[in-house]
Amino acid sequence: MEREAPRLPSSLNLLSPGVKPMSRSLVLGKSKLYWKNVFEGYAFISLWIVGFVVFTAGALLGSFSISLTKWNIVGTPEFIGLENYQKMLEDEFFWQSLKVTIIFLLNVPLNLALGLFLAMLLNQKIRLIGFFRTLFYLPSVTAGVAVSLLWMWIFNPRFGVINVMLKGIGIKGPAWLGSETWALPALIVMSVWGVGGGMLIYLGALQGIPTTFYEAATLDGANAFQKFRRITVPMITPVLLLNLIMGIIGSFQVFTQAFIMTNGGPNYATLFYVLYLYQNAFQWFNMGYASALAWVLFLVILAFTFLILRTSSSWVYYEGG
Repeated sequence: MEREAPRLPSSLNLLSPGVKPMSRSLVLGKSKLYWKNVFEGYAFISLWIVGFVVFTAGALLGSFSISLTKWNIVGTPEFIGLENYQKMLEDEFFWQSLKVTIIFLLNVPLNLALGLFLAMLLNQKIRLIGFFRTLFYLPSVTAGVAVSLLWMWIFNPRFGVINVMLKGIGIKGPAWLGSETWALPALIVMSVWGVGGGMLIYLGALQGIPTTFYEAATLDGANAFQKFRRITVPMITPVLLLNLIMGIIGSFQVFTQAFIMTNGGPNYATLFYVLYLYQNAFQWFNMGYASALAWVLFLVILAFTFLILRTSSSWVYYEGG
C-alpha cells in the first residue's frame, strides 16, 4: 500500500514540541507593555522635547520670520521680503567680516596638529602623567573673558611677555592687537590656548588603538614614522573628522575674543562675522538684518560640514566598516 505523503504543519505547529502557541491575551498584554514603555520613554524626554521646540526650533522659525522684516526691536516689524538678504550683496562690512572669519580658519589645522602632538606626548607611561594631562587640559575650560584679558596683557606692546622676550633677543615686537597687520594673526596664535579639549579626545582615541598592531609592525621592521603614518593616523581618523568639524564650527562662531580685545579693530581687521551680527542686533538694533546674517551663517556652516562629511569616506577609516 502506497504511503500518504505527510501534510505540511501549520504555522502554529512549527513550534518546538511542548511549546504552546502564544495566546491572544498574552499578545495583547505584550502590546500594552510595549506602549507603556513607549509612553514612559517619551515622558522622560518630554522636557527636552519642549525645550527643543520652544527654544531651538521655535527660535529658528522666529529668526527666519524676523529676517524678512525691518525691525528695531521696540517698534512693529515691517515685512520687506528678501531685502535684508539682497542688502548683504552690497554690504562691504558683511564681506569683510566673512573674509576675516574664513582667514581665521587657519587656526583649525594648527590646533589639529598641535592637539595630536600633545596627545602623543601625554600618551606615555611616565611619572606624574595625570598632572601633565590636567595641566594642558585646564586652559580649555577657562572662561573666555578671563582668557581674553590675560592675552591682552601678553600681547601688550610695551610690557607684554611676547615683546619682552623678543626684545631680549634684539627684536622689536609689533603692536599686535593695535596693528592692522598683526591683530588677526595674534588671535590665531591665541586660539591654541584651548587646544587641550581636542588633545583629550585624541588621547582617548590613541589609547583605543590595539597594541598588537604596533607589535606586528615592529616585527615587520617598521620605524616610528611608519607606525604613525600607517597605524596611528588611520585609526584616529574618525576623531580627526570630529575635531575638524567642531573646529570649523567654533571658528565661525568666534565672538568673545574680538569683542573684548579689539572690538573689530583696528580698521575692521578683526571684524568677525558673529561680532558684526551682534553689532547689528544689539548696537544698531537692525534685528531683521541681524537675523538674516544669522541664517546666512547657518547655511555657510552647513555647507562646510556637508562638504567635509561628503569627502570623509575617502580618508576616514572605520574599524567595523
